[in-house]
Amino acid sequence: MLDQLIWWGSIAVETLLLVRGLQTKLLSRYPAFYLYIVFVLSQSFLRLYVYHWKLFLYRYTYWSTEFVGILVGCGVVFEIFRVGLRAYPGASRMARNSLLLLFLVALVVAAGNAANDPRWWAEASITEIQRTMRMVQALSLFALVLLFLHYSIPFGRNLRGILFGYGLFVAGSVIWLTFAYTGSGHFRNSWFYLYPMSYDISLLVWIVHLWGYRPNPQTKESAQFERQYERIAAATKRRLQEARSYLDKAIDR
Repeated sequence: MLDQLIWWGSIAVETLLLVRGLQTKLLSRYPAFYLYIVFVLSQSFLRLYVYHWKLFLYRYTYWSTEFVGILVGCGVVFEIFRVGLRAYPGASRMARNSLLLLFLVALVVAAGNAANDPRWWAEASITEIQRTMRMVQALSLFALVLLFLHYSIPFGRNLRGILFGYGLFVAGSVIWLTFAYTGSGHFRNSWFYLYPMSYDISLLVWIVHLWGYRPNPQTKESAQFERQYERIAAATKRRLQEARSYLDKAIDR
């Protein structure tokens, strides 16, 4: 009964969130985030259909949609960086490229580790890949928060809500994927309800913070972040050119 209440409550809040996104035109400002909400809403109905009419496919459907959901969630992380660093194009470009490389490396490493298992398609192997990707997401969001706090870059109400809500959900996912198969039976039974409830809390955070559009404020103090990045980028470029020049001379000899 409780799991059904949680499930239908999530669907109701997701629908309301999408309706408000259309009404306030936030959907066009945060397309990756709302695409994630659409995906989660769609997968709920897909799983419901498979559970009632194609039960033998349910386990495959569940883990497949979970994996796709993580990939879509990576888009949310990219969007948080994009919006948060919009006023700093150089740093934003570097952050996006670094994130892309980090996600690709994490995916390749996790998939490679799973492939070493002759039953690489097993549930435990898929869980390992998901846990790795979720941990990368969590570390990326934590690094962004530290960056903003260090340079006194303010979070707008909308971005703060997306960041806090998604960060809470990612933290819950890491705990679930870490202890779902290694923890005690009592813990698994308890977290079976706590994990979806953590997502419901995230939905409530998003509803409160995304009820209307609130742009990210800009401060003069935070501008030092872009200037410092430009100095570091220029110094790095100069050193690379010097190293290339030394290499060319060594080859000519």
